[in-house]
Amino acid sequence: MEKKIVLTRPFSLERQSDEETNPKAPNILRRILSLFKNVRPGSDVSCFKLPPEFNMPKSELQCYAESVYSTALDILSNINNGNTPLDRLINVVAWTISTVRPFWVGVAPYNPTLGETHHVSKGTLNVLLEQVSHHPPVSALHATDYKEKIEIIWCNSTAPKFTGTSVEVHVHGIRQLKLHNHGETYEMNSPNLLIRIFPVPGVDWIGNVTIRCIETGLVAELSYVSQSFFGFGSNQRLVKGKIFDSLSKKILYKIEGHWESTVTVKNTDTAQVRVIYDAKQVISGLQAPIVKDPESVWPTETAHVWSELSEAILSKKWEKAKEAKKIIEERQRELRRERESKGEKWVPKHFTVSYNKEKGWNCSPIKSSVPNAPIISL
Repeated sequence: MEKKIVLTRPFSLERQSDEETNPKAPNILRRILSLFKNVRPGSDVSCFKLPPEFNMPKSELQCYAESVYSTALDILSNINNGNTPLDRLINVVAWTISTVRPFWVGVAPYNPTLGETHHVSKGTLNVLLEQVSHHPPVSALHATDYKEKIEIIWCNSTAPKFTGTSVEVHVHGIRQLKLHNHGETYEMNSPNLLIRIFPVPGVDWIGNVTIRCIETGLVAELSYVSQSFFGFGSNQRLVKGKIFDSLSKKILYKIEGHWESTVTVKNTDTAQVRVIYDAKQVISGLQAPIVKDPESVWPTETAHVWSELSEAILSKKWEKAKEAKKIIEERQRELRRERESKGEKWVPKHFTVSYNKEKGWNCSPIKSSVPNAPIISL
């Protein structure tokens, strides 16, 4: 039987089509509030189950992966073009900002199933993700570019909290970007996602991000600022920060801009200002990946696991969508019961996973490089 695979367009500056993002209900605010009427402020909603009308036709795994492989310009490879460690850190800052993508209020991706994967190639960059834990949700990412000698390792653990007027999704876990040609490793964290319900529905990235080069001691600090409570003001999608030497504490550059438009750096010695990131050039006009070799797609591929549900959502067949989602959830419960009855513990296939109370989750790829994928990003 031929594998059914459904892939949708990545998040980009352009609003997705109604077929991809529009919930069934005409009054989005009323419908969202109805979902949380019995949820107390401060509650962890990581296990909260959304009806299909509020799902976008893709898993959270694909959303993570898109931020790495879906760009109109090869901003990742450009990092190696920096002549000095400082130049390369500035390029890393630009790439880090590019991984922040617009989300639309009223819809959310699927919660990945345990062992779900996403495997995609773009040029010489190969990207592999695996859902290594379901409760709590933990996603692992490994990407390697064999031409540029670049490696990326992420371990993302999300913890959404309901505040009464919004849902703030805390994204825990260290992200590493390794430039093997230069012997440099950059460590960074992720901003948090704020889904505002009242008084003005909207979605923002908020919080502080630190990017640190272990070998050089150069550090960049970014602050993603939310708009005001009532949705007014010029701070929407604002990002600002600085680049400094951790040894001398001297500030070398100041960073300012809006992550959905342009971001600049200002040299503190010369006062020269230049644009380091232009969202229109990097995350606009993005297309859905294509399947080059259907037979080689793994059964765990997210675009295969959720294909029936995604098709139903895209065609707005909500009863069929509910049944498709129910089948996936029941299958997951059945597999968990089977493991428990046999006393078996599920083990990830592509990552070694550990947890430390102080440092959190750690996901180490089992293989040193990611192979070519049967799914291709354009």
